Amino acid sequence: MRTAFIGSNSLTVATAELLLGDGHEVIIVERDRERIDELSERLDAGFVHGDGTSPVVLRDAEPENTDVLFCLLESDQTNILAALIGRSLGFSRVVPRVNERQFQHITDELGLEDAVLPNQAVASHLRALLVGEKSLELSSVIRDDAAVFSFTVSDDDAGSLQDLDLPERTRIVCLYRSERFRLPEETRRIKPGDEVIVICAHEQLDKLHRRWGGPPNGA
Repeated sequence: MRTAFIGSNSLTVATAELLLGDGHEVIIVERDRERIDELSERLDAGFVHGDGTSPVVLRDAEPENTDVLFCLLESDQTNILAALIGRSLGFSRVVPRVNERQFQHITDELGLEDAVLPNQAVASHLRALLVGEKSLELSSVIRDDAAVFSFTVSDDDAGSLQDLDLPERTRIVCLYRSERFRLPEETRRIKPGDEVIVICAHEQLDKLHRRWGGPPNGA
């Protein structure tokens, strides 16, 4: 896969190193020429010099040939803006970092479904450590042919949970409504905006992606 990053902070560099180690192509858009010179000695990545919120600069990252644009800067506003510009230029998938919860509903309203909240994830992990819970990585418990998929309920999907048409070998694990966790048996009806988490056979992912969006053949 070919991925592009806006900026070169520690999170970007750590993620880029992992992706490069897995054999993916990485492009970093950075406005500081000295930072590019420094990182070019450390990372086997491509670099674009310029402001990542500039459409002219982002075009140099070749949106049509890139699978994911990561916007992982410290500023939520900049990440959201860069993601919107990237999407308009044709990046097939954009992933903005959101640090403050007040911007989460903004990304939802703007259709930035892949927004990530690293601060919230770390906070949840620390809370689990405090009470002695063991935090498991998803990859350690989802094995063999199993895969996990999530989607946001649309107006067309709203209604009885039992009437939701899912592919074979696909089951609902839980859902989130206004950031509150619910089990399927606790909810008879789903509403627009609910996030539904399902577990499925890997072979069903294409059907799920075609219906609810996302990259084909993902997992």
